[in-house]
Amino acid sequence: MSRLYDTVEPAVVDDEMLKKAVEEQGPKDEAGRIAKQEGIDYWDVLSLRLDFRNILKIDNLWQFKELTKLQLDNNIIEKIEGLDALVNLRWLDLSFNNIEVIEGLNHLSKLEDLTLFNNRISRLENMDSLSALHVLSLGNNKVNQLDNLIYLRRFQNLRTLNLSGNPVCEDPGYKLFTVAYLSHLVYLDFRLIDEETRQKAHSLYENKLGELMHNEQQARSALLEEKRKAKELESHKEAYVEFLNGPNLFDAMYKEDPEGNKLSMLPGIQDILKEFREKFVDFCYKIFEYGTKEYDRRSHEVKEFNSCMDDAKHENKKMATEHIDKFENYKKKLFSELLTSNDPDIQEQKVSEYNSEVSQLWDTVMGFEMQLVDQLEETIKDFERNLTDMMSQFVEHVQGLISQLRDLENVHNEKLLEMCMLVLEKVVKNEMSEELPEDLRMLFVDKDTIVNAIGASHDVHLVKIDNREDEIVTRSSGWISSLMQSIHRAECLRNRQRVIEISNFVEHLRDEIDSFDLSEVVRA
Repeated sequence: MSRLYDTVEPAVVDDEMLKKAVEEQGPKDEAGRIAKQEGIDYWDVLSLRLDFRNILKIDNLWQFKELTKLQLDNNIIEKIEGLDALVNLRWLDLSFNNIEVIEGLNHLSKLEDLTLFNNRISRLENMDSLSALHVLSLGNNKVNQLDNLIYLRRFQNLRTLNLSGNPVCEDPGYKLFTVAYLSHLVYLDFRLIDEETRQKAHSLYENKLGELMHNEQQARSALLEEKRKAKELESHKEAYVEFLNGPNLFDAMYKEDPEGNKLSMLPGIQDILKEFREKFVDFCYKIFEYGTKEYDRRSHEVKEFNSCMDDAKHENKKMATEHIDKFENYKKKLFSELLTSNDPDIQEQKVSEYNSEVSQLWDTVMGFEMQLVDQLEETIKDFERNLTDMMSQFVEHVQGLISQLRDLENVHNEKLLEMCMLVLEKVVKNEMSEELPEDLRMLFVDKDTIVNAIGASHDVHLVKIDNREDEIVTRSSGWISSLMQSIHRAECLRNRQRVIEISNFVEHLRDEIDSFDLSEVVRA
């Protein structure tokens, strides 16, 4: 039974509790003493037991990023929280607590075994991200809706389910319903599901299952289409031309243009608007097509660059490895000779020769690394120059097309102004044959009012066009800057790690000869 905290002192997972638990469950004897003295890195902990500790709130587990097994059973926990950092967790026990809602599991995509036995849960929900779930124990809770079990159909890897002790189990159709709708289960409530039960369940719910499966297929298809569109939109964003393959920019101009919307009600304006829209959208699509083509070209350039960098690093490491292998063969031969020689002078000569060869190896391998640094630096410069030229051409061409959008807007504005002047003349002379809407008529009280309205509409449109141009220029420039910074950072890190790797290796070689006990060889 879950314990209530009116009779015990509630606890929160803090650093003191974690340190004590890790020490208790860590290495024993001498290894344990050393670990306690040097300290245990929480990142190295794979399994952690925090059961029977009167825990009310889960917290401070963010350092246990490599944790795969966590026991929090037999506490007084009321809410599942504080687990977001445990992305490698595969086994989680929260049984015998006071949990009412399943939540806080969104980041545990690797979880395979989840135990929530003996809590206060009434609904199966909020587990969509647990795609690897294999075992689910929810016995002794308050689940009472048979239809709610259909939620578990999404877990295709689920093989073991325990719901015994829930009100839903009292439903006469519980077992057959569960077996029918969760056909991938192997064990239900601690019992193996036999073939006779499966066939009976399938026969009983065959028609309903068919309809459900059809609906699920439609839902899956809709989700796939949604993901496809999201992926497509992401590629359009990377090309800086999202939403330019349609009337979005044109519609956006009028969405924030109250005066323009009023003027669109003018008699005879529809044909002019239609022509304007068609030409405007056509130029937007030209920008879109050019942008996607240039994106493919840039992507190919990046791919070729990465391939060139990888080839250079691989070839360089291959040359270094050949020299290291050659040295290792020399070392084996020399150590063998040292073991068979009793002459101190010869031994001293061999050791001196060995140290000289180690220094030569250091010079050679470090020389290869310096050559690689120079080679990669030149490759990076060429890549940045090429990419900058490509992006400059892209921006220049797009700006040319956007200028034509402005020209279209200017032409349309002139036509609109001309038409409005004719309408104003007719309104003043009371010669309008058609009745104007009241909000539109208010614009034609005098020349200044209608000119100001047309000017305001024109300004809104130009601002929208200018903003889109600025966005393309800014984002494209920012992408190059960010990409080159990441490339330089990665290369600096690679070089630093490689130098450390070579230094450690050479130091190890020197330690080997230093630790070689020549006095024992002489006495032998």
